[in-house]
Amino acid sequence: MDEIRLIIASDSVGETAELVTKACTSQFNQLGNALETIRLPYIETPENIDEVIAIAREQRSIVIYTLVRPDIRKYMKEQLEQYGLKHVDIMGPLMAELTNELNESPLNEPGVVHKLDEDYFKKIEAIEFAVKYDDGRDPRGLPKADIVLIGVSRTSKTPLSQYLAHKRFKVMNVPLVPEVDPPDQLFEIDAAKCIALKIDPTKLNAIRKARLTQLGLNDDANYAQDRRILEELEYFEKIVSRIGCPVIDVSNKAIEETANEIIKIITTNNRYDY
Repeated sequence: MDEIRLIIASDSVGETAELVTKACTSQFNQLGNALETIRLPYIETPENIDEVIAIAREQRSIVIYTLVRPDIRKYMKEQLEQYGLKHVDIMGPLMAELTNELNESPLNEPGVVHKLDEDYFKKIEAIEFAVKYDDGRDPRGLPKADIVLIGVSRTSKTPLSQYLAHKRFKVMNVPLVPEVDPPDQLFEIDAAKCIALKIDPTKLNAIRKARLTQLGLNDDANYAQDRRILEELEYFEKIVSRIGCPVIDVSNKAIEETANEIIKIITTNNRYDY
């Protein structure tokens, strides 16, 4: 079947819409790998909505949104209908019914449910940190991170960063590529908060070929060649040996399993207050 793309847009972090979406999509076995979901948080202005619409039009996505402010929600609906995009408004209909039933205007404040939740703010801070410092974008994040993940491409660094962020850890991930020297700061920070993600070359080859196919590219590209993979893994071992950090083999582990192992290592080594 053709790939189904979903965009989750929210004026907060999008947890509500994502939970509803997961509950719905889990009821359809045939979706499998044909489902692609992206979450776009903090949609607060017409300009933000225009960006959502542009992505939805380009990818022919279904837009699922939770927008509290009526003016922003109205603009979203108008733009979606103007371009004939499929969409689901999760909060709007119920808020309208409650307004009529209670004869009371809603607060129209995004994120009220989490307003006084200190743990929630820690989580959001960690999520924003993971996004800002994803893929080694800014080495200045290394000293600030609770956890630094290093590994070659397709070792689940980004998904792990997001998963751990939801556990309130500030995570930065750094890709290791032979042609690009890692930032100097990587060798200056405490090695105890670094985790190297190791993977079996055969497993990595299969993952990369599947990724190339998913992107509509030829699976015999250099990116998925055995020679290239062995070169990258040899470089990985060289960097890890220099840092002297713990190593986790992610070859046959689920994200949750790897994340739990990382948390155990970090809390033991750093006495992190988790």
